[in-house]
Amino acid sequence: MGSGLDPDTSRGTISIKKTPPEPSKRGSVRALEWLNFFVADVQTGIGPFLAAYLAASGWAPERLGMLLTVGGLMPIALQIPAGGLVDGARNRRGLLAAAVSLIAGGAVLLGWRATLPVVVTAQVVLACAVVFVAPLLGAIALGIVGPGGFDRQLGRNQAFGAAGNVVTALLMAGVSYWIGMRWIFFCTALLTIPTLACLSRVRAKDIDARMARGAKASTVDDGETRSAGIFRVLLQDRVLVIFFLCAALFHLSNAAMLPELGEMLAHGRARVAGPLMSACVIVTQLVISLTAAGTGRLASTLGRRPLLLTGFAMLVVRGCLYTVVRGSAALIAVQVLDGIANVVFGVVSVLVIADRTRGTGRFNLAQGALACFVGIGASLSTTYGGFLIQMFSYNASFLGLAGVGLVAFCALLVLFPETRVEDTRDVRAA
Repeated sequence: MGSGLDPDTSRGTISIKKTPPEPSKRGSVRALEWLNFFVADVQTGIGPFLAAYLAASGWAPERLGMLLTVGGLMPIALQIPAGGLVDGARNRRGLLAAAVSLIAGGAVLLGWRATLPVVVTAQVVLACAVVFVAPLLGAIALGIVGPGGFDRQLGRNQAFGAAGNVVTALLMAGVSYWIGMRWIFFCTALLTIPTLACLSRVRAKDIDARMARGAKASTVDDGETRSAGIFRVLLQDRVLVIFFLCAALFHLSNAAMLPELGEMLAHGRARVAGPLMSACVIVTQLVISLTAAGTGRLASTLGRRPLLLTGFAMLVVRGCLYTVVRGSAALIAVQVLDGIANVVFGVVSVLVIADRTRGTGRFNLAQGALACFVGIGASLSTTYGGFLIQMFSYNASFLGLAGVGLVAFCALLVLFPETRVEDTRDVRAA
């Protein structure tokens, strides 16, 4: 089956030279890293706090659940079209600025009023904006450093993003405690100012438009007409299809674990459940922040497959440990495994996409497809886990979720090859 690569690429015979960013681009690289930090601030300031804010505003649980479900499904439907638009975009910096501005607008709407029409409008605005953020950040990074430096740079970007999540979680906790929960959203809108300032420091001339969409530098960049077809990229590449399915299984296993832990702790321990959950989230993000850059470096030397197998294995072990660990310190320690699993998936999954779409001009379309599969898995996770809790117990649910992770691990082990490619040729001459 075709992958858009030369025939031997997936077997490790053709690749690129690992090169650091050009000295003239270092300013843009630094601005890109801080851009990831502040974009994480903006996104973290909305998602985790929305349900609590609406519940505190008097929303009934059934209406709140329906809104959050619909709000979660909308981005899934938009991911692939958004990725295709990013591939064909002429001005990716401008598109990212528009997306960030829309997020700010949606945050202001949520803080202004918690009525149904306003909240639904804000959800639509946010859904249309957030689907562009990750593909655009990946495209800009790839366009600046090229495939030769993408693995290392992606790790650094993930580290900055995780650090932004930690800082925002602490900031928003203080804002909600001292001022009020609705002010979280106004604070989120204000954080778009440094975000846009960092974006303005990323110079447009430093972004290779062809590299940003995974096309060969030697081709004439006339937009989508030079890009491989959607069917060829997403369906004819067996390795890519296997990876998408494994990604869906990973998040089917992963997404419900921490919320279910919070539910379990809240029974009889409501007073400590909130602080304990905050500590768990912060530990996960700290692990990602401290290890993401190293994960990118390891991916360039050890390869993608060993790291993915490690991350998937950590997910299985974590689910099993939740059935036997009960002390607060021990539960927080288990979150180290969550951090390892998520940093591996967050960094290596994008590198796999870059490997398999190199030369096709469809890097961002494939990113959108990956996000779609991830969203499907995550949305089904809470339903599956909740069913197991209702029918059996929390321990049965954790084991059932871990079982899905084990299936994903076995599928990777048996069906998924190494995608890192090795050669000394510079991709710009390829």
